Amino acid sequence: MHRLQPLIRDVADFPRPGILFKDITPLLADSAGLALAVELMANPFRKSNVELVVGAESRGFIFGTAIAQALSVGFVPVRKPGKLPSKKISASYELEYGRDTLEIHADAIRPGQRVLIVDDLLATGGTMKACCELVRQLGAEIVGVSVLIELTSLHGREGLPGTRVECVLAYE
Repeated sequence: MHRLQPLIRDVADFPRPGILFKDITPLLADSAGLALAVELMANPFRKSNVELVVGAESRGFIFGTAIAQALSVGFVPVRKPGKLPSKKISASYELEYGRDTLEIHADAIRPGQRVLIVDDLLATGGTMKACCELVRQLGAEIVGVSVLIELTSLHGREGLPGTRVECVLAYE
């Protein structure tokens, strides 16, 4: 068993019946667990010349800013609609019951910058695909994707062909 697994709490039937939610709040509250998670998410990319970390709202902000600090680079948020005050671009993606949209400031990333995209969880891959689309629209190079948890049975990685995906904890 991985050292971080005891810090991930399973919550049955959340946010709706039949879902087994992986709750990371105990890990976030544990200083050693949080530090280890950040290091394990950052380490595969330490020699990749990352210039920016992009994180998706909202838990991608938690890990993204910490990883950006660990890599001594800046952080760029990807937000839900209506949250960014300046000119932005957007990408929509499919959810189980509908569609959602993510946005990024149009001047947040320069063409050619090397970007690491971070989130807490990779499930179906919709959020991550939208983040990748936004980064590519701005002309940046995606160095890779780093997630704390991957739910492998949902095949989210398959929706990111040609993209390096690193996860710390994989669950069926």
